[in-house]
Amino acid sequence: MYGLIGKMTTLPGRRDELTSILLEGPGRMPGCLSYVVAHDPADADVIWITEVWTDEAAHRASLQMPEVKAAIHRGLPLVVTFSDAQVTAPVGGVGLG
Repeated sequence: MYGLIGKMTTLPGRRDELTSILLEGPGRMPGCLSYVVAHDPADADVIWITEVWTDEAAHRASLQMPEVKAAIHRGLPLVVTFSDAQVTAPVGGVGLG
């Protein structure tokens, strides 16, 4: 499995708007085992995204999907910074089998 954990900081007061975009965009993504968007309770402008994929190729392929490209296009203007995404190697857990 292939995992990513990333942090986005939004423009002040725009976190909920970006969250909505991130949650409407994914839909059904082949190879995606888990996609979680979470708010940082200590910072009102920070979003954490945790993803688990069958492999890195499935993640790369998802970035070419029209609905994912559209979500990126709509959401990007709301982002102030991206932290370096951390790549992980998930080994299991609830929902991952």
